[in-house]
Amino acid sequence: MRTFIRAVIVVALLWIGLLLSGYGVLIGSNENAGGLGLQCKYVTARGTYTAQYVHSVNGFFGLANCPLIRKSDTVIDNG
Repeated sequence: MRTFIRAVIVVALLWIGLLLSGYGVLIGSNENAGGLGLQCKYVTARGTYTAQYVHSVNGFFGLANCPLIRKSDTVIDNG
């Protein structure tokens, strides 16, 4: 039972951190536009959003993979 309570507290603290910072965590990605585009899906405390990037396999032109965390455009508290 203690482990469950600690896990809930950790998840709540992470959610509050995401809410105040405006960052999102990568939950999925896929290639589009014939392999030239990369669509990355992020989850934040306020919901999910999608970011589009130019894609290349080696990362020379554009991105090879989606960034693990990304700042969203909408932030609740700018300080």
